[in-house]
Amino acid sequence: MIDFVEHWLGYAWMALLVVWLVAAVGSKRTVQRQAGGSRLLHIGLMFLGIALIFNVHKWFDGGWLATRVIPRNQPFVLGGAILTLAGLFFCIWARLALGSNWSGTVTIKQNHELIQRGPYKIVRHPIYTGFLFALLGTALVYGAIRGFVGLLVCGLALWIKSRGEEQFMVQQFGEQYIAYRREVRALIPFIL
Repeated sequence: MIDFVEHWLGYAWMALLVVWLVAAVGSKRTVQRQAGGSRLLHIGLMFLGIALIFNVHKWFDGGWLATRVIPRNQPFVLGGAILTLAGLFFCIWARLALGSNWSGTVTIKQNHELIQRGPYKIVRHPIYTGFLFALLGTALVYGAIRGFVGLLVCGLALWIKSRGEEQFMVQQFGEQYIAYRREVRALIPFIL
């Protein structure tokens, strides 16, 4: 059972990638984009974090990063897989709620709308919330220190990106966004 879950977990992440690529086709035209340096920092950190979690090309097979800290047993692996799937579904729900306002980078779109429905009633950055929960679940399944370090690196990358998004949203929507920000937490309902 554990081997089955570990094997199929990668396919769940691939499914998210396919949904993202297909949904990107209908995005509105960009009228303002974040600076390139900020984008490169975010992308670089995300790449490093994902490489750590998924041990891309077995770069992190040795040393203390490879130390297993979560037992490889059914409760942890199944719990991690369930958390991963729940996070991925939350990402997809948020992506569908954004519709053509979505962008992979920090942008303002033509006729940009402030979305406050669906998962955006729960948190301001639900794609990041879902992504982080899915990564946490994946780190639990694989159980090595590298996964949790990668989770922290991805969390830092998404925090940096969310700060840029917040600035753009205040610029675009002014007091409406400031009021929304006061009412709805960024990543974790009622907490953060």
